[in-house]
Amino acid sequence: MSQSNHGSLFGRRAALGAGVAAGAMLASGRGSQAAVAGRGDVEAAAEGATESSVVTKDGVRIFFKDWGPKNGQPIVFHHGWPLSGDDWDGQMLFFVQKGFRVVAHDRRGHGRSTQVSDGHDMDHYAADVAAVVEHLDLRNAVHIGHSTGGGEAARYVARHGAARTAKLVLIGAVPPIMVKTAANPGGLPLEVFDGFRAALAANRAQFYLDVASGPFYGYNRPGAKASQGIIQNWWRQGMMGSAKAHYDGIKAFSETDFTEDLKTINVPTLVMHGDDDQIVPIADSALLSVKLLKKGTLKVYEKFGHGMCTVNADVINADLLAFIRS
Repeated sequence: MSQSNHGSLFGRRAALGAGVAAGAMLASGRGSQAAVAGRGDVEAAAEGATESSVVTKDGVRIFFKDWGPKNGQPIVFHHGWPLSGDDWDGQMLFFVQKGFRVVAHDRRGHGRSTQVSDGHDMDHYAADVAAVVEHLDLRNAVHIGHSTGGGEAARYVARHGAARTAKLVLIGAVPPIMVKTAANPGGLPLEVFDGFRAALAANRAQFYLDVASGPFYGYNRPGAKASQGIIQNWWRQGMMGSAKAHYDGIKAFSETDFTEDLKTINVPTLVMHGDDDQIVPIADSALLSVKLLKKGTLKVYEKFGHGMCTVNADVINADLLAFIRS
């Protein structure tokens, strides 16, 4: 992403910085957390599970959707920041009609999962996925991660899920690492992510509206036809989650180094990325990730943006189906 692209996302920061404090955090889920907090064992987690949630070993209730035949091949979807499993509805409806079992969870602090104060890092994210997968006893699964969810999926497969995973898909995903470092000179400067944090803290609601109506779906491009429904759905998902989780999550998605995870993964992996992605620039993500994967395949989409799973769902779904069935 060029410096002008940085500006497309943060050019309105000055307008946001009037000092409106983002105060919505830790509003729900405390009762279920307290029921198992401090026990931290497998039995406590099992007791707290329901048909649509599981309680992790550290007492966090993770919501999930589980659709389709229980004997169908599972596809597990990992959503991006700051959204929820609802972001995958277009894929879940498509694949459940093809006979697959489709599962999408809300990351801790996001959507309908517990708005816990701590644990907003990739290690916890991956462990939470493992709790869902083991609770549902999913095997031979295909894991599909978008953006931050791509990092989460990669870490899960590398550290928890090798024996239960058939294939992996990374879409517009953050690996290997987003932030600029000595080892990653092509990354985005830390100041870009400081801008995320400042805008979120000043006026989260407006910031999310600006992201969804601008660079996320490429609606800031000349001639783009914005969908108000898509914009409002993105905003709805974001505002369902905890401001604390989203604030902490910026560090998780920008500063986590997935290099060793990618090197460890030994399943066929499809890396899908739009060459006009203004959120996760392709040059410092997909083009590097595919070189680190043992069984990686890269597919680049001309003029597609970060939100291509939604605005280009017909193309993405067909390519996902072809990869899963190959």
